[in-house]
Amino acid sequence: MKILKICIGLIVSVYVLIGACLFMFQRDFVYFPTEETPHAYQTEKLSINEESINVVVVNSEMSDAILYFGGNGETVANMAPDFAKTFPNHTVYLVNYRGYGGSSGIPTENNLYTDASAIYDLVTIRHKNLSVIGRSLGTGVATYLASTKVIHKLVLVTPFDSAEHIAQDQYPFYPISILFLDKYNSFDRVDKIKSPTLIILAEKDLEIPAKYSSRLIGKFPTSQIEVSTIKETGHNNIIKTTTYLSLLDEFI
Repeated sequence: MKILKICIGLIVSVYVLIGACLFMFQRDFVYFPTEETPHAYQTEKLSINEESINVVVVNSEMSDAILYFGGNGETVANMAPDFAKTFPNHTVYLVNYRGYGGSSGIPTENNLYTDASAIYDLVTIRHKNLSVIGRSLGTGVATYLASTKVIHKLVLVTPFDSAEHIAQDQYPFYPISILFLDKYNSFDRVDKIKSPTLIILAEKDLEIPAKYSSRLIGKFPTSQIEVSTIKETGHNNIIKTTTYLSLLDEFI
């Protein structure tokens, strides 16, 4: 009996310890800040809540514009050459999240939402129409913006229904709804999104399995969305295909 109590105590201690580590270090599993990368494009430094946010600007002073929110470890400046060619009649703003690409501050869900709203308010007065592209983590930011602002068109690349859902499946023995801070619940925002929406999926996406994207897709009215799956692509290399850029061009 004594040995059993000791074993149970050890199991409980390990469970609590792992749970505490998950809680304290959870953002290290969500955000992978990138260094500032030299590039040939304009960088606009925006002051938002005492932080400096770097936004790479492509094809400035066009009538229509696009806001781009990248993945959790993406160097958004790397997309600038492709977007410059794909959208010659659009100004494209590629947003470096807090802590990314020379932007100051710490990335959190609320911070990214705050910055996205502020950037929207700043650039929307410069342009006739403003569309939004979000990729992976950026789809959470994009759906938030599309549910709270007027968006011309919305593109979600390898999206998920909610980060909490993914985390709960990865750690089924923990109360993730309580422990998880940055939930990025796109699923519950769909009802407030009125923009025509394109969803682009990678056929062999191992980072965001199909069930998370499918649940989100199922929440949209079929008349509102287009869904395209690029064959023989994964989560990371989907953006390197000509099909990806063609889909963006045709939709926007």
